[in-house]
Amino acid sequence: MPGMSAATAALLLGAVVVLCAAAAFIGVHVARNRQYGTPQERAAYETLHTASLAAPPLRAGLTDDSARRAAPHLRALLGAPALALADGGGGLLAWDGPEGKPGHDHSEAVPGAAAQVTESGRTQVVGPREVACTWPDCPLRHAVAVPLTVAGRIDGVLAVFTSQTSAGLVRAASEVARWVSAQLELAELDSSRAAASEAELRALRAQISPHFIYNSLSTVASFVRTDPERARELIVEFAEFTRYSFRRHGDFTPLSEELRCIDRYLLLERARFGGRLEVSLRVAPEVLSVVVPFLCLQPLVENAVRHGLEKKPGPGRLTITAADGGSEALISVEDDGAGMEPETLARTLAGDLAELAELAGDAPRAPGIGLRNVDERLRQVYGDAYGLVIETAPGAGTTVHVRVPKFHPDAVQSGPGGL
Repeated sequence: MPGMSAATAALLLGAVVVLCAAAAFIGVHVARNRQYGTPQERAAYETLHTASLAAPPLRAGLTDDSARRAAPHLRALLGAPALALADGGGGLLAWDGPEGKPGHDHSEAVPGAAAQVTESGRTQVVGPREVACTWPDCPLRHAVAVPLTVAGRIDGVLAVFTSQTSAGLVRAASEVARWVSAQLELAELDSSRAAASEAELRALRAQISPHFIYNSLSTVASFVRTDPERARELIVEFAEFTRYSFRRHGDFTPLSEELRCIDRYLLLERARFGGRLEVSLRVAPEVLSVVVPFLCLQPLVENAVRHGLEKKPGPGRLTITAADGGSEALISVEDDGAGMEPETLARTLAGDLAELAELAGDAPRAPGIGLRNVDERLRQVYGDAYGLVIETAPGAGTTVHVRVPKFHPDAVQSGPGGL
């Protein structure tokens, strides 16, 4: 402005900057208050946020590392001066409390309090006699020790240390312990499901191997004298197929590897079928790198050959399609073979194997057991929305549809494993 000194202009500019910063701060504060307008809403948000921070380590089970990572958040959740976690035997896993102050670490009292809990199976309140301290101003004179129960057994102990116990603290500690127990039960369930999935995968391999190995070796034997070069080629493909199928490590594999395994399998089956087996493969290049559960497609192809086309008189056709569906890979295995009764298929996917074995007369060769295994594994990894979709009817063939997300946090390709 005319006549305004440089110093005055600088002061005015500084005032404008301060006012803008203040307005921005007030705007953010008002926005936050609008989002969580009342004190109750803000308190609920803080509680849920703190619980969400404690949940991930607990979902790994109760270990030294998970207890150490969860203890600060559990302490904040209870607003306690100190908190400890112990295992089912009373051993200290983690202590979280004031550091650097004399007399404030009473972790040595945790095993005794935890032992009382495991022996009685109930919440225990301990006082100054158990929490001994020579410091007059120590805020940790009492403790509430609560059992952490998983599947009906005491898997650990939550101990809350404070200056004075109250009925409210006991209730709060009990509720937090109940929530921690629920997280530990989920961790055990995850572990059990993973073990069950691995057991089912081993069972699937065992189911595939005897029938397929017998047929493959019989086919190779038939070429040994008439076409030795073809026999050698089939032996090599058979060896590569079995090495892939029985590898020890890796829950996931690229779709390209799974399709290469299928190609080897079909090469051996075409040699057995002669000219009766026609195969059509249509794969979009965009989905070849998508990571899929290991052995999630080969059982579908084997099911189509063994229980569809093998029972069909005359030639049969098998079509495998893998298309780009935006955020998903869309895969289908279609045969024009014998098909199945929808009721039989429903019982298969429900796991009614005893009835299927009776229908088939041979439990390992009952139709569709591979379908059930793949369906359960897909649902475990991606959720129920990603189970198999199957279209079938007697004499009308079978089409199995598979949807796989292109990206999923649990679908991580492991390094190749050997036999």
